[in-house]
Amino acid sequence: MSIEERDPVSGYLTTGHVWNGITELNSPVPRIVFAFMVVTHLYALVAWFLLPAWPLGQTFTKGLLGIDQKTAVAADIAAANADRAGWMNALATHDFDAIRADPDLMARALATAEPLFGQNCQVCHGANGIGGPGYPRLNDDIWVWGGTADEIATTLRVGINADHPDTHFAQMPAFGRDGLLTGAEISVLTDYVQTLGAGVMADDPSDGALLFQTNCAGCHGEDARGISGSGAPNLTDGDWLYGGDAANLRHGLVAGRQGQMPSWQSRLTEAEIRAMALYVEGLSGTAP
Repeated sequence: MSIEERDPVSGYLTTGHVWNGITELNSPVPRIVFAFMVVTHLYALVAWFLLPAWPLGQTFTKGLLGIDQKTAVAADIAAANADRAGWMNALATHDFDAIRADPDLMARALATAEPLFGQNCQVCHGANGIGGPGYPRLNDDIWVWGGTADEIATTLRVGINADHPDTHFAQMPAFGRDGLLTGAEISVLTDYVQTLGAGVMADDPSDGALLFQTNCAGCHGEDARGISGSGAPNLTDGDWLYGGDAANLRHGLVAGRQGQMPSWQSRLTEAEIRAMALYVEGLSGTAP
C-alpha cells in the first residue's frame, strides 16, 4: 500500500510504504556523511600529488614527498643485517663462558638455534631432543662424545662416521656375520650383557664375562661403563640406543652397529654451530 503522508513525530515525509504496520520514513542523509565524503575526496586529491599514486607503464608517479617504501624496507633490512652481523660474529669468536655471561647474547644464541634444531636435527633426535630408536636422546645426561658446549660443537662440525677428515669414528664389529664368534658364544654374551645393569663382577669366571673381556672391553671398558672418546656406550646404565632386550642385543652382536651423523660444518656457519651447541647443552637433563 502506498500513501503519501508526513510522520507526526519527526516531521519527515514518508515514502508512502507501510510494511506490517511500520511506516518507512524518507529521512535525509546526515550532514556528517557529506562532510566525511568531502574530506576523504580532498585527502585523495592531495595524496595523488604527495604520495606515489599513478601507474605509468613500467613506473609510477613518485609523489612530491619522495616516499619510497621499497627503499625504506631495504634500509631496515640493511640495519637488521648489520646488527645481526655484530652478534653473530660474537657467537663465532667469543668463548662459551663469555657468551653465557652475556644474557642478551645468550638469548640471541638460543633464539637462533631453536629453529635450526627443528629444521636440521629434530627429524632424527625428536622434538626437544627426546630421541628415538637408533637416535640418541639429547635431553638426558648421557653423552658418548661429550656433553659440554665445546664437545658438542666439535661433534657438530666433524659428524660421526661422516665424510669429514676429522670425523668421530665408531663401529661395533659384526661378530656373527664376520665369523668372529659362534652362535653359541653370541647367545652366552647376549645373556651376560643383560646382567650388566648390576655392574661387572670382579674376577667373574663365567663364560659370558670371559667373552666380554676378550671381545668387548677394549671399547666398552673392563667395567662396561664405556671409554670416553671411543663412541662405545656405557652398558650398565640401562640406557639403550637400539634396545636392551635379548633380540636387539643379539642382532647388534651378529650384524654390528654403526650410527652416523653428518658433518654440519659445510651446512651451518660457525656461529650457528656454536649457537646450536649451547642449545643442545641446555637440553641435557631436561628429560622428565
